Amino acid sequence: MDILRIIVAILLPPLGVFLQVGLGAQFWLNILLTLLGYIPGIVHAIWIIARR
Repeated sequence: MDILRIIVAILLPPLGVFLQVGLGAQFWLNILLTLLGYIPGIVHAIWIIARR
């Protein structure tokens, strides 16, 4: 299941984080990072998925 989340995180980083943690602070942080730059959003999403 983590492989699917990582693939989703590469395509849509906030969705990958949402699937992992829901509508928490990490989700909103990832939206902010994705808006500031797509790559930081991807890195944060993969870090969140790999951490848990």
